[in-house]
Amino acid sequence: MKGLILTMTVAFAAVCAHAKDDVQIRRNQVGCYPNQEKMIVVEGVNPSGKVRVTTPDGKVVKPKTVRKAVSPWSGKTRYIVDLSSLTEQGRYQVSVGKETCTLTVDERPYSDIAKASLRLFYLIRTGVPIEMGGEYNRPAGHLDTHTVVHPSAASPLRPAGTVISSPYGWYDAGDYNKYVVNSAFSIGLMFAAYEQLPDYFATLRVNIPESDNATPDLLDEMMFNLRWFFTMQDPFDGGVYHKLTTPNFEAFIMPKDCRQPRFVVQKTVTATLDFAAVMADAARLYEPFSQDYPGFSAQAAAVAERAYAWAKANPTAFYHQERLKEPAVTTGAYGDGNARDEFFWAATALYRLTGKQQYLDDVRQYQPTAFTTPTWGNVASLGAFEWLANEQTMNNEQCTEIHKAMLQQLVAYCDGAVKDVDKSCFQSPYGNKKSDFGWGCLAEFCCCQAVSLLYADRLTGKPYRVFAFENADYLLGRNATGYCYVTGFGDKSPMHPHHRISEADNVEKPFPGMLVGGPNPGQQDKNDMPMPYASDYPDESYMDVMQSYASNEIAINWNASLVAFLCWLDALRP
Repeated sequence: MKGLILTMTVAFAAVCAHAKDDVQIRRNQVGCYPNQEKMIVVEGVNPSGKVRVTTPDGKVVKPKTVRKAVSPWSGKTRYIVDLSSLTEQGRYQVSVGKETCTLTVDERPYSDIAKASLRLFYLIRTGVPIEMGGEYNRPAGHLDTHTVVHPSAASPLRPAGTVISSPYGWYDAGDYNKYVVNSAFSIGLMFAAYEQLPDYFATLRVNIPESDNATPDLLDEMMFNLRWFFTMQDPFDGGVYHKLTTPNFEAFIMPKDCRQPRFVVQKTVTATLDFAAVMADAARLYEPFSQDYPGFSAQAAAVAERAYAWAKANPTAFYHQERLKEPAVTTGAYGDGNARDEFFWAATALYRLTGKQQYLDDVRQYQPTAFTTPTWGNVASLGAFEWLANEQTMNNEQCTEIHKAMLQQLVAYCDGAVKDVDKSCFQSPYGNKKSDFGWGCLAEFCCCQAVSLLYADRLTGKPYRVFAFENADYLLGRNATGYCYVTGFGDKSPMHPHHRISEADNVEKPFPGMLVGGPNPGQQDKNDMPMPYASDYPDESYMDVMQSYASNEIAINWNASLVAFLCWLDALRP
């Protein structure tokens, strides 16, 4: 397949280079603010007295090593070097022995990568031709105007075999299906960022077809998926189909070449509640933009309440893919056997929208007892973020108590996350425990942790943002593999993600702005790989090959976390 020989050659060359020169400099490959902490990590040699920094005007600086760190897994010794005194804008040459790299200091270092992370959603739109993608333009695929109701989704007024139209939305991940649970989570996380940064997003333009209207581009892009959401609700009872899918994953071919039939399958309580939460929030957030989207807010509010009522009547309607027959379905399950977190998020969103006591009562019933970073399988923190953003509705003692509890839980989590940074291998809160690594870890545990830290920074006034920036440094190159894990950025980024379009489109470079899943010691794909993983260490268990769906796939929920994180960093510019 395309890129396999190249990938093996590059991997071999990297091994040879390392054997020849046992020095490796790990740093943020994208850039830093002038006033941002700037640490580099040197592996393989004690750099004391050996680090040379050449400033943009040709001066030479010799920084000092701060400390030594030893990996708990590999035993590798690394040294942390502080370059924070480099505050003038420009490109600095950093050298240790024969190895040299560039460190960029800029007034807006995260601008381009933040825009690319959001624009990625345009590039993965379904059912329409991509005509503003430059070399990534493609004809329309998966129109989904002839989607079949699967037997698992049948109801008296929509029996099995009924054909419905369910167009638009985004491709979920490396595959070509559309999943309500993951789409709702992705929109919810980006809505949370939007509520924190409305002025920033009001002026952010990422060159999509709607960029010339009066609505912020982020909301325009969300609307493309929300238009699909409406079609996923059964109009006769209010329940929401779990996903729109082919029976099996497609091959690595372009969308226009796909031929499998597409189905909507089983209505579930989790999909329905996630739908209700997103639609309730959308009803509020789009109200100022009725000129572009007339009637939308009222319609979204109505379908949100109907969905919630269905979920209340069907609280145990969980997804059971193994029971699906005629045909069987083997694509992503997004299964979840606990809906307490979904009830909490949806009830919160509907209370904010309507002020109805019934929703507040449910919020209190399903209120979490501890903060956890947001994931598609646990959306309680999306509800918490709503309470933390919602002081204006603290009009009674119950609301005030919930707000305080959410803030206390958030601060307790953040304090625990940052307490051992000065002992960490890469000077960051993320990446210090084996449990930090696994499927989608760079999103769920790195980016989402950083977003949580930024909330705490804003709400408490304490400098948690310093630690969020450290997670950015990790993500963008200061890590055990030396990869900037976002495609198209840095001098060592993924070239062969598990992404069907990037593999099949005959364009050498993958879509820019995609966050890959990251190191995954589970290596669930090792039997499908063209070669063994280069390492079994938790933070090095990553392979930049197309076949590595366990470490190198992309997904909308992961990119949503990247959007929320990097746009927030970009908004912090002095």
